[in-house]
Amino acid sequence: MKKKACKKCKILVEGNECPICKKNQFSTNWQGQIVVIDTVKSEIAKVMGYEHKGDYAIKVR
Repeated sequence: MKKKACKKCKILVEGNECPICKKNQFSTNWQGQIVVIDTVKSEIAKVMGYEHKGDYAIKVR
């Protein structure tokens, strides 16, 4: 199953509900991927505003 990106949070999910914002607005048209393992030590997560660990899309349409 192809991963979907939440249009609000940009987190990649396989289910029908975003684990962060609890919405169900997804897009299968996304590009790039960032994997955040530790939000406290990750400079990229701080710059991009990611507060939860997981896989994120860089660009969601």
